[in-house]
Amino acid sequence: MNHKTSTTHRVFDRETPIALTIDDGDTVDFECPSIFDWGPNASVDDLMSMDFVHPHILTGPVAIRGAEPGDALAIDILDVRVTTPQGVTAFMPGFGLLADDFDEAHVHVVRYVDKMAEIKEGVRVPLEPFLGIMGVAPAEFGEHSTIPPRPIGGNLDNRHFRPGTRLILPVEVSGALFSCGDGHAAQGDGEVCGTAVETSVAATLRFHVLSGQAPSSPRAVVSEPLERTPDRGHLVTTGIGDDLHEGARQAVRQMIGLLVAERGLTRQEAYVLCSVAADLKISEIVNEPNWIVSAYLPLTVFTEGS
Repeated sequence: MNHKTSTTHRVFDRETPIALTIDDGDTVDFECPSIFDWGPNASVDDLMSMDFVHPHILTGPVAIRGAEPGDALAIDILDVRVTTPQGVTAFMPGFGLLADDFDEAHVHVVRYVDKMAEIKEGVRVPLEPFLGIMGVAPAEFGEHSTIPPRPIGGNLDNRHFRPGTRLILPVEVSGALFSCGDGHAAQGDGEVCGTAVETSVAATLRFHVLSGQAPSSPRAVVSEPLERTPDRGHLVTTGIGDDLHEGARQAVRQMIGLLVAERGLTRQEAYVLCSVAADLKISEIVNEPNWIVSAYLPLTVFTEGS
């Protein structure tokens, strides 16, 4: 049976009123508003007026009959589609991977053109919408922030959790109480500036209860190839040292410098592009004392001749 819900809330809490109760095998259409639902004239003033304690808008929770603690909830992602003609990427001092590198907040409106997210003229990223947040209610009573990811899911921000993926979450309360939101139109692995192309989406998900099969943390079966643009190759920068977080910072700083020097982007545009299209990878973690983090940016984001 198919159901619909647009009921929203802003925290993970086992006592949040249930929006919908379904049976094993049912599908649900979720309407998920963007955290940056400001339209084409979004500004830094809009960003600074946000509720930074509860930034995400979750749709749900949905209770699944028969789901009990110790079970797993399997979520088949059938469809995710953008529902607005533009999205927003934003960052501010003190937030994101390079929290100390930028002194001013920045808001970047991204138009959707021919199934692409246009960062600027000559720079486009394929629309690959997904839900940044999918999670169930934690066993612990009280309100839990949506910002950090948790063993029960939540703010996973995994761009590979798109249609065709099955996500499996551990159930900690009766009914599981699943919620989702934080729609992204495009994102790189790492979401380095702190946001992707944030957008409103509609998502269709199917639910199954796997009795007694709770994993210790989220796992998934992904049906698509991980590399999205093997045809034209990538720009690659690296960070090398004994700290993976600092290595990631180095790799992104190097990519920003490269994009400014060789592709004519501003530092702000380059940081946005890294967040929505560059993929961070641990290239090596065995040759102590130094590890390597690499940033891969697909060359296909640049239109021919740009």
